[in-house]
Amino acid sequence: MDAHAKVQAHLDQYDLGLKVIDLEEDTATAQLAAQALGVKVGQIAKSLLFKVGEEYVLVVAAGDVRIKANKLKAAAGGKAKMASFAEVEKVTGYPVGGVCPFALANPVRIFLDESLGQYDVVYTAAGTAHSALPITLDQLALITEGEIVNLT
Repeated sequence: MDAHAKVQAHLDQYDLGLKVIDLEEDTATAQLAAQALGVKVGQIAKSLLFKVGEEYVLVVAAGDVRIKANKLKAAAGGKAKMASFAEVEKVTGYPVGGVCPFALANPVRIFLDESLGQYDVVYTAAGTAHSALPITLDQLALITEGEIVNLT
C-alpha cells in the first residue's frame, strides 16, 4: 500500500470526509507547500520529530513559527534533540518532507502547537513530499490523540 492509500485509509476510519490532495509541485518544506497550495506559510502544519532520552516526540506546528527548546523540554520532560533523516523515516514510516502526523509506523507522543489554532484549516503532509491534507486543529487532535500545547 502506498503512502497516499495508507493515509487515506486511516482517515476514512474517522468518517470526517477528509481527503488527501496529491500535487505535482514539491511540498517538502512549509514554504514550498504554501506556494503550491496558495496559502500562508503558517497554514502549513509542519511535523518535526525529536528524540527525548530514548523516546521520540512528534511536534506539529504552524509553518511560520519556531519551537522554543525550553518549552519543548518542559512539555516532553527532557532535553529534545532533532531526529536524523534516517530516524524520521524509521520511526514515522515517512520521509522528511512528507511526514504525516498519523498512521505512523511506531507510536510516539504527539504535541500539537497552539499556533495551528489561529487558522480555520491547516495543511499537513500526507506521506509524501507531493501531498497535503486540509484539516482543522480539532480534527487533528482527534485523529492523532495529540496534546495541544504552547511550544512557541
